[in-house]
Amino acid sequence: MPLGMISFLALCIFYIQVPQGQTACAEVDSMTEAVAGKGFLLGCISCKRREEVPGSAIVDWHFKAAGTEEFIHIFQYEYNNPTILHEDFEGRLAWQGTMRTKDVQTGAIFIHNVTYNDTGTYLCTFHRTLYLPLYEEHVEINKEVELTVVEKANPELTSVISEIMMYVLIVVLQLWMIGVLIYCYRKIYAENEAREARKTACSQNKLVGSKDPCDGIYLE
Repeated sequence: MPLGMISFLALCIFYIQVPQGQTACAEVDSMTEAVAGKGFLLGCISCKRREEVPGSAIVDWHFKAAGTEEFIHIFQYEYNNPTILHEDFEGRLAWQGTMRTKDVQTGAIFIHNVTYNDTGTYLCTFHRTLYLPLYEEHVEINKEVELTVVEKANPELTSVISEIMMYVLIVVLQLWMIGVLIYCYRKIYAENEAREARKTACSQNKLVGSKDPCDGIYLE
């Protein structure tokens, strides 16, 4: 599907699903395949179900390496205070989530210089507090990401399908244009043949040299 059509559909879905006056939030799953030596965004989104209720959240990230049984605490974000908590990730993690508010809904982190040792399970935990009129409600939301580190990036299936559809559309349009040209050529040819037939008929009726039109045709 062409990129323009995809953008148009996404925009339509946005206006249908997001009420006016509310912040857009969609819980999109994280990508799960990183390339060694490159950067990678670990996605984690937890949308509040009631936007009118004020709240705050602390986000924790834990990591369990492939072949191990225990999670280790690697990162924590509390309003304007991102903290790397494990030496294996020192200097390699950066907060890419909600900024300038305590009401965090996006808890993404970015891993710089991914290594094969980063393969494993990542656990993202939201510790959310909702400030209701009569009391505070505490909610915990957990999301897991199974990350695989590869040498080279594999093309996404959706990208391959979109590319195939683009070429199919191009071929169909070209065939349609050829069909239109053939149709127009045949129509013009048929009209010329009919015109010549009318001229011949007029000639046979001894109207040659007459200045009066014969079926709309002046004969010379």
